[in-house]
Amino acid sequence: MRLRIFTEPQQGASYETLLSVAKAAEDLGFDAFFRSDHYTKMGDVSGEPGPTDSWVTLGALARETSRIRLGTLVTAGTFRYPGPLAISVAQVDQMSGGRVDFGIGTGWFEEEHVHYGIPFPSLNERFERLEEQIQIVTGLWGTPDGETFSFAGKHYTLKDSPALPKPAQAGGPPVILGGFGPKRTPRLAAAYADEYNVPFHQVEDTGGAFDRVRAACRDAGRTKPMVYSAAQVVCCGRDEAEIARRADAIGRRVDELRENGLAGTPAEIVEKIGRFGELGAERLYLQVLDLSDLDHLELLASEVLAKV
Repeated sequence: MRLRIFTEPQQGASYETLLSVAKAAEDLGFDAFFRSDHYTKMGDVSGEPGPTDSWVTLGALARETSRIRLGTLVTAGTFRYPGPLAISVAQVDQMSGGRVDFGIGTGWFEEEHVHYGIPFPSLNERFERLEEQIQIVTGLWGTPDGETFSFAGKHYTLKDSPALPKPAQAGGPPVILGGFGPKRTPRLAAAYADEYNVPFHQVEDTGGAFDRVRAACRDAGRTKPMVYSAAQVVCCGRDEAEIARRADAIGRRVDELRENGLAGTPAEIVEKIGRFGELGAERLYLQVLDLSDLDHLELLASEVLAKV
């Protein structure tokens, strides 16, 4: 089981804060540093000093780290045209020496689109666009050197693109698709994803979602292995007082976190991670919401990471 640190910078984090968390994650032995792709805070927080762009951040972190993988969970398809997105991600992959994983989704938080003047189509159209975006981005990355790439879809058209730059990873970074939908999400994952992620669901529901994707892979005749993963908010403490302090810092209740996330003592968290592992999960994204609490990362590394 690989453990990855997953952050939500729109809730309030400067680049310097993200850099400190990423470097700590690398030094402590975690597998990756991931961040969300949002432009507006959620819930009862200030969001100050304001949003940071995911791929600008990851490009900078690519030069400040040397081992951990870097990625988004997940890039909003509504934010960027697929051609420029392919360029940005390929450049960050080059800057990191081939350490990028590329998570992409439809985009879902309407409020941030209103705040920053970004069109927000219907869910059906967003899924249509997402599929074309994946085809274009991976098509550009996979075009042989010296050849061009063209695409004619319902929403996007490219003609004779030079398909440059190329990522450091042959064929491009691994593609992560996530979600909990019963039909479209499994089909897209089976067709295009290297990794399927279930965010913020309980163990039993996560297993059901994994099974739907496995069935979609069988129906599609897919032979390439799929990596299965989950994302869970984490709140770890050596005793009940420390657990409560960390839960209070992120505005959550301990009992709710124990039910809906990875919360409790290190032993409790290790046990629950094992339950995800029994379902076939190979990676867990630990959503760390208090980015000022680097002692939390140290505890997770010494008492959880070391035992899974």
